Amino acid sequence: MRLCKFAAFVLLLAVAGGLMAQDAVPTAKTPVMVTSCGQSPGPMRFKVFLKMAKVDYTYNLMATAQDLVKAKEAGTPYQSLIIVTGASLKGMGAAGVSIKDELARTEALIAEAKKQGITLIGAHVEGMARRSKGAVSGDNSDEQSINLVIPQSKFMVIRKDGDEDKRFTLLSKNEDVPMVGFDKNMELKSLLKQIFQ
Repeated sequence: MRLCKFAAFVLLLAVAGGLMAQDAVPTAKTPVMVTSCGQSPGPMRFKVFLKMAKVDYTYNLMATAQDLVKAKEAGTPYQSLIIVTGASLKGMGAAGVSIKDELARTEALIAEAKKQGITLIGAHVEGMARRSKGAVSGDNSDEQSINLVIPQSKFMVIRKDGDEDKRFTLLSKNEDVPMVGFDKNMELKSLLKQIFQ
């Protein structure tokens, strides 16, 4: 009986070990295009930490499908596309676009990325302040950007305090999109090094 219990324990450890291996940080290739869906300040954080991590990237808040096409035609196709979700009414106003414009641009961008086999990484890095909880009454533009980008992503990078309501946890489970979480902004540098090793 003791031998059976021991065998079961060893099997449990083996299964746990397998699960831990599956939970490793996903990887992606460079060069990387970083853009926004909602014109929030979030992509700037990626720009800063990608530079610190010495990752080959292009930063373009208004990136279009044509930008991906041009890069491919030039012989320097993008391998990864990071779309940072989180809508800012101020940011969209400054760019002269609406959430409808942003969603249309992003949808075309995603379609071209899929066509080229570019790895799509969805992200949300500004916490609950950039979620409906901190939005103007009646404004759900942030959630619209999340709904478009995250379900189509290969994996997502989320600052954990933006998942207080388990929005991203549920999306990860329901849409089968692995979630990579981090606690503080400074952790993003080492995380990006792991992703683009």
